[in-house]
Amino acid sequence: MTEPRLGHPLLGLGVGLRSVHYPFLLEHEPAVDWFEIISENYIDSQGRPRYVLDQIAERYPVVMHGVSLSIGSSDPLDFDYLGKLKALAGEINARWVSDHLCWTGVAGRNSHDLLPVPLNETVLAHVVDRIRIVQEVLERPLVLENPSSYVTFAASTMPEWEFLTRMAEEADCGLLLDVNNVYVSSVNHDFDPLEYIENVPHERVVQCHLAGHTNMGTHIVDTHDGPVIDPVWNLYAHAHRLTGGMSTLLEWDSSIPSFPEVHAEVLKARQVISREPHGVVTQETAPDHGAAKSEAVPHPAVFVTAEAE
Repeated sequence: MTEPRLGHPLLGLGVGLRSVHYPFLLEHEPAVDWFEIISENYIDSQGRPRYVLDQIAERYPVVMHGVSLSIGSSDPLDFDYLGKLKALAGEINARWVSDHLCWTGVAGRNSHDLLPVPLNETVLAHVVDRIRIVQEVLERPLVLENPSSYVTFAASTMPEWEFLTRMAEEADCGLLLDVNNVYVSSVNHDFDPLEYIENVPHERVVQCHLAGHTNMGTHIVDTHDGPVIDPVWNLYAHAHRLTGGMSTLLEWDSSIPSFPEVHAEVLKARQVISREPHGVVTQETAPDHGAAKSEAVPHPAVFVTAEAE
């Protein structure tokens, strides 16, 4: 991909900005393509987190990734929150603003989890209307991520990739394709992750997320607490070929190692996308939906939202 997608540039390989890495980043100014921040960690901060962010934004491209938009909620949109998002994006020259296809609470109370929505016509119309309003307030296209999920809804009438496609086209927004979430949900719900990757609107995929997860034997939890596994790398290679390239970011939010180790993990993408055959998931690396326990990792299950500062 050489031309901007929905007006957004191809940034290369980036890393999430986390407070444990502040000292290293300020001292060493590593050769990182770009950083992604959790928006809520900086919206109301004028202390050290904001100081560090300003230093980073002067030296690197920065993208904002939120966890509180609650685009799928029945609650009214929070225009005070949207105003703060818009202000921060302008102050740090954020390349784009993203969040998740989810809801995070009800009656003004935040659950601090990214809760899935039923996938049907009623919810689709509701979400599209709200995206249009958000984009008018932000004065820029919104980029929305596919969440990981652990339950299905009896009220759902379409697969997630169809919902995302119609949502993006009808609301004229961008997509953040979280390849790890596709894999996690494919095991939890027994669908083909290749079918998912092949049927999202590739021309609207602005960004990609990669991460590790925790296999609980009966299901997988999106914990962001380890390296990316081979089946997820294979899905990423396939998505990269189909989209023509995506700004790619590694998330690591629990048991966070040193910055060089985190950065080295995302740099593996260079080898992944250069190998042959491009994007082919072999039988040896394809997910076995009936045997999730074969990849067990001894970490506790946690749900990752905003980083605690």
